[in-house]
Amino acid sequence: MSLSLVVLAAGVGSRYGGPKQIDRVGPGGSTLIDYIAYDGRRAGFERLVLVVRDGMEAEMREAVGERIARRFPVAYAVQPSGLPAPFVAAPGRAKPWGTGHATLAAAAQLDGPFAVVNADDFYGSSSYVVLARHLQRRPAAGAPVEHALVGFPLAATLSPDGPVSRAACTVDEGGYLRAVRELVKVERRGAQARFLDETGAWQPLADDTPVSLNFWGFAPGALETLERCFHDFLASNAASPTAEYYLVSGVQALVDEGRSRVRVLGGGGPWAGLTHPGDRPRLVELLASLTARGDYPADLWA
Repeated sequence: MSLSLVVLAAGVGSRYGGPKQIDRVGPGGSTLIDYIAYDGRRAGFERLVLVVRDGMEAEMREAVGERIARRFPVAYAVQPSGLPAPFVAAPGRAKPWGTGHATLAAAAQLDGPFAVVNADDFYGSSSYVVLARHLQRRPAAGAPVEHALVGFPLAATLSPDGPVSRAACTVDEGGYLRAVRELVKVERRGAQARFLDETGAWQPLADDTPVSLNFWGFAPGALETLERCFHDFLASNAASPTAEYYLVSGVQALVDEGRSRVRVLGGGGPWAGLTHPGDRPRLVELLASLTARGDYPADLWA
C-alpha cells in the first residue's frame, strides 16, 4: 500500500518574518522540510508532495526539492490564488485560502492513503511511525473508514514568545474525535493557558487539552468531503479578503457525516515549531541535541 506525505508549504510566514519552511535550522543546514521527508521516508512513506504558492515552485525545488529527490520521490502541487467557477475572489486578495484548500491542491497527485503535515513544524520521528502504522492497517470487513490525527497536549505546543493558533480537540472514550475547533491567540498567562473567543473575551484552556498541529492521516475518500465543504465555504466567503478554509472544518464534516471516524493517536513528538522569531533558537537547540545523540545524521541526505 503506497503512502504519500503531503507537506503544506504555501504559507507566507508573516509573524516569523520570512519563508520559515526553507529556513536552514538543522546542524547541517537542513530545513524543516528536509526533516519531514527524512522522518517520513524511514517511517514507510513512499513519496513527498509539496504544496506551494503560485510562482514558488522553482524556489522550492532549488531550496529543498532537488536535494530530497535524490533519495525520496518528490512531486509538486500549486495552491492557486484563483477560485473555481462560479466563485470570484475579492479584488487584490493575496492571502492563501487556507490549509483545507492547500490539501485539495494536492488531490491530483494522490491515489491512496496520505498524510498531511505543516512545513513549519518539527513533529518528531515517532509521529510519522505512529501515523504510518495506522494508515497501513487493513480495516476489518464492514468496519467504518478510519482517518487519523496525531494529537499533542496543549502545554507542549505553546510559545513563550507570543500567541499561536491551535485546534482544540474533543475526544470520546474510545479515542475518536468528536469535535475540533480552531482557536486563535492561544497563549500562557501565568500558570494558565487561555484563548480569545469570538466575542473578544479570554477563556481558560487546560494544559492537557489535545490539540491538532495538522498531522493528519486520510483514506482517499476524504477528499470528496473536503472539496464539497470548500464549495460550501465559498458560497459564504468567496468575497472575503481574509477568510480561510481550514482543514479542521473539513475534518469536522467527516465526523458529522458519521460515515467515517477519526482516531486520535498519541505517542508522537518531540514537537517544535516556528511561529515567532524567538522560536528559532529553541528549535535549533532541539535539532542539535537530537543529532548529537544519534537520532539524525548531520547531513540528512549524504
